Amino acid sequence: MTLESFEIIRVLILTAVAFVLALAWAPFFIRLLKKWHIGKSIRTEERTPIFSRLHAKKEGTPTMGGVLVWGTVLVLALVLYLFSKYAPDSTLGQFNFLTRPQTLLPMGALVASALVGLVDDYFNCKHIGPEGGGLRVRHRLIIYTAIAAVGAWWFSAKLDWDFLHVPFLGDYTIGLWYVPFFILVLVATAFSVNETDGLDGLAGGTLMTSFGAFAIIAFAQGKYDLAVFCGVILGALLAFLWFNIYPAKFFLGDTGAMSLGITLGIVAMLTNSALFLPVIGFVFMLESLSVLAQITSRKVFKKRLFRSAPFHHHLEAIDWPEPTIVMRLWVISMIAGAVGVALVLIDALIQ
Repeated sequence: MTLESFEIIRVLILTAVAFVLALAWAPFFIRLLKKWHIGKSIRTEERTPIFSRLHAKKEGTPTMGGVLVWGTVLVLALVLYLFSKYAPDSTLGQFNFLTRPQTLLPMGALVASALVGLVDDYFNCKHIGPEGGGLRVRHRLIIYTAIAAVGAWWFSAKLDWDFLHVPFLGDYTIGLWYVPFFILVLVATAFSVNETDGLDGLAGGTLMTSFGAFAIIAFAQGKYDLAVFCGVILGALLAFLWFNIYPAKFFLGDTGAMSLGITLGIVAMLTNSALFLPVIGFVFMLESLSVLAQITSRKVFKKRLFRSAPFHHHLEAIDWPEPTIVMRLWVISMIAGAVGVALVLIDALIQ
């Protein structure tokens, strides 16, 4: 068996294992969330009357579903790592994918940002904090910027990276500018994913497509552990979607949306394909741009560009059924992911 064949098997098997594990403990986790009354709080605000009206029926639906994803990934990674350390010749030991050059940073960032999101979700559910509960946007921005800054330091100090790949032109050393660029990519991706997390199955499905795309890119670059890492996240997301598709049994929450957004940004940086991220994550970019356009229109022209923002709420407001919106945005994300992967591979061929 060739190395590539074994690595393909490793990606596929661990993706399936992550799906089965997450699917197995999801019902227990949902019951636990209901028992602890960890339900989504829908704020009633004069600024967002359309959103509040459309989503009032979702009040009390369990949240923190992201724990299912990152919890499964973390446990699976640690178990396989322990086998690789204490039984390196065993089959399970050879399936370890937690390595310093490729996956230690994204795993650490996934867990760290997930814990911040977990606290935010809990505050929101229990109405702790200003404006009905949860951290203020500026506080979240500061915290996630700090996490991104640690990641930028890791890239610079541990991995000795200070270059940026410009599609079809090559790699360019940008020195200290790499740090703010790194932070911008991670924070922008995290908040874009969070904006997308507004309809049943929307964020989970589009994240699944993006991580699948980067699994292919990482594999093509020979970063097999990173490809497995993306595959494991994809498998856990599939199990999450089993319960999150309309009507959702639980929601992703900030503990899932923000952490997976941060992690997606890091994976893009590790594959040196950050400038392809707007293509692969086209739906995330579309949602964020719609919010920025709405804010700009209200401040400059004193009127709304959309009935509600992000864009998926505008589609709701003009009477598109929720499943239709989600499925069509899934289709767009799949096409965008395929185009993004093709562009990355073409770029690699001509360099």
